[in-house]
Amino acid sequence: MKQKLHPENYRLVVFRDMSNGTSFLTRSAANSRETIKWEDGNEYPLIKLEISNTSHPFFTGKNMLVDTAGRIDKFKKRYEKKS
Repeated sequence: MKQKLHPENYRLVVFRDMSNGTSFLTRSAANSRETIKWEDGNEYPLIKLEISNTSHPFFTGKNMLVDTAGRIDKFKKRYEKKS
C-alpha cells in the first residue's frame, strides 16, 4: 500500500439526512463548520446530506416525492455565468 495516500485526520462526525431528519455518528475526514450536540452529550462536526440510505427509494422500496425543481433552480443559480 502506498504511504501517505489516505488522510490522517479521521474523527467522529455526525451525518444528518435533511429530507427525513435521521442522523448517524461515524468516522470521517470531511470538513464542516457546523457542530451538533450528540446523544452522548459531546459536540461533533455536522455534515448535512440531501439523501441517504434511510430516504433513498432504492433502499426504502418506496417512491418519494423529491423536490427536483428546487434542486435544478439551486444548481442553475449557483453555476450561472455572472455578467
